[in-house]
Amino acid sequence: MRIGQGIDVHAFQDGGTLVLGGVTVPHERSLEAHSDGDVVLHALCDALLGAAGLGDIGRHFPPDDADYENIDSRILLRRSCEQVGKAGYAVINADITVVAQAPRLSGFVDAMCSNISADLQVDTSQVNVKATTTEHLGFSGRGEGIAAFAVVLLDNRA
Repeated sequence: MRIGQGIDVHAFQDGGTLVLGGVTVPHERSLEAHSDGDVVLHALCDALLGAAGLGDIGRHFPPDDADYENIDSRILLRRSCEQVGKAGYAVINADITVVAQAPRLSGFVDAMCSNISADLQVDTSQVNVKATTTEHLGFSGRGEGIAAFAVVLLDNRA
């Protein structure tokens, strides 16, 4: 078995579309990024790739590569999962924490879990997403951006 951890942070920008866990979340701001800025899926990609010993998301999907400009991060997640499978591993579970003062995310967590489980080709019981605030402390608490933390457990298929 292998454990991986992933962390991603993006700053807010005015306008645009906020996407978290592959779900469009109504909000007046979006996240600055080369791709769609989905911190949830970026952290998860890093956790998956790290657990399999395959580096990180930037190595596989460089932020200066025009092919990934504005790309849907669900595509990146599916490709990361494919790489994990080719390395001989299967996902046992994924646990993700989103840190955001705003917007409130509790109403979107089930849809995020559904998207993620579909992309990882696992049961929804194997994916957990939770959201928290920092009680107005730090960059997230000041409303400057959103962070996500992901942990995954992989099992060797052999």
